[in-house]
Amino acid sequence: MEKETNNDRSLTEVPEICHTPDVPVVGAEKRVVLFIAILAGFITPFDGSAVNIALPVLGAEFRMDAIALSWVATAYLLSSALFLVPLGKIADIYGRKKIFLYGIAVFSLSSLVMTMVSSTEMLIGVRVIQGIGSAMIFGTGVAIVTSVFPPGERGKALGVYITAVYIGLSIGPLLGGAMTQYLGWRSIFFVNVPIGITAILLILWKIKGEWAECKGEKFDLTGSVIYGAAVVAVMYGFSVLPELKGAVLIAVGILGVIIFALYELRIPSPVLDITLLTKNRIFAFSNLSALINYSATFAVTFLLSLDLQYTKGFTPANAGSILIVQPIVMALVSPVAGRLSDRIEPRIVASVGMAFTALGLFLLIFLTETTPIRYLIVILIVLGIGFGLFSSPNTNAIMSSVDKKFYGVASGMNGTMRLLGQMLSMGIAMMIFAIIIGPVEITPEYYSRFVLSLHYAFILFTVFCIIGIFASLVRGKSRPASHASIPEKSKR
Repeated sequence: MEKETNNDRSLTEVPEICHTPDVPVVGAEKRVVLFIAILAGFITPFDGSAVNIALPVLGAEFRMDAIALSWVATAYLLSSALFLVPLGKIADIYGRKKIFLYGIAVFSLSSLVMTMVSSTEMLIGVRVIQGIGSAMIFGTGVAIVTSVFPPGERGKALGVYITAVYIGLSIGPLLGGAMTQYLGWRSIFFVNVPIGITAILLILWKIKGEWAECKGEKFDLTGSVIYGAAVVAVMYGFSVLPELKGAVLIAVGILGVIIFALYELRIPSPVLDITLLTKNRIFAFSNLSALINYSATFAVTFLLSLDLQYTKGFTPANAGSILIVQPIVMALVSPVAGRLSDRIEPRIVASVGMAFTALGLFLLIFLTETTPIRYLIVILIVLGIGFGLFSSPNTNAIMSSVDKKFYGVASGMNGTMRLLGQMLSMGIAMMIFAIIIGPVEITPEYYSRFVLSLHYAFILFTVFCIIGIFASLVRGKSRPASHASIPEKSKR
């Protein structure tokens, strides 16, 4: 533990450069930091949920089939997943505020370009750039909030931050549906621009410090390339299943992950310290729980959006007004869950949330073309409670389990689990569409196959969440913040 103390002392010698949890930021600046994080945390989920509601309109304009439509979301998620961990490490080395600022700029600019796309290829290409900007935001946002707020306040602050994420999800379907219907789908991207500009101006004006606990450390480019190649192989392979090429790519990706882990263990400055996973039970199982939760839930909005507009004939605005129920409940529950996780074991709160989510997914298995909307609304409420109880306590557990010099990597890892889970969730939906429906537009003659696809997807997602309950429970009790998970070899 002496090594940890020495590190802390060296950081306090340069307070004008580095803020740390041990040198609290003053109250006014903490509030500004949280507000900026809220703005950034709002625009990326707003964009994703609004795009989901606009997919049928996009499909009609660009004549895309169901699988191509899925790639509008998948391209964004894949590029984000590729860069989250490397950018988290870069932020630890060069400054989290700097990378956070660049991320908002990239995301805002690419959102503006999205209003000008003229082809499917260009649309998906710009979504890739948006994903990189999102990775820069999410790879640093949680880390900055964790750096600023001490353990006794951290759960509450993370709960407020995640509430902003859920508000983005909430407004996305409703506002995105209305904007798509009355102003055109391009308007849902333009709204990100003024919000992004506001966040950039506030960062430049109000935030003078920086967070760079690994300043001077060498960046692991080779490990980052291996990691990126492995993620691409796994995710792209999953998207082309059940073709043989898909299985081969997944196998290559898994081999790449093994090579990456072995390489990281041998170098002095890895992009991801593998001992965070092998020596830190809380960190490992909390991230596994996040992966399972997002794998089981992300495609739900995508699938229900298509169901409401295709089989039930709702307009984008009306479909959005129904789907908004779930994120509104999430936004109401999340701050309460965050405060609870400061007082009660986060694993207990998160596990209860996972159980609610499993129940909601189980009830979705029984959807039909004639299911009453009130039944769907009840399910969305149950899912909203589950998501709200899970997310902020689980994030609190992850960030509180590591030493401050790993905050960027931990934030990136948490975001990577979220995005890989979302990719896996969309991959499952795409695979089921490919098997049951095929590469065709979803027209009335295919509605029965579409509903059958929903049943298979929700069965798999329910099984995932049941497994996730056990993964969440076995992570163990959270340790005191002062002993937060430095890898064992570092402690020695």
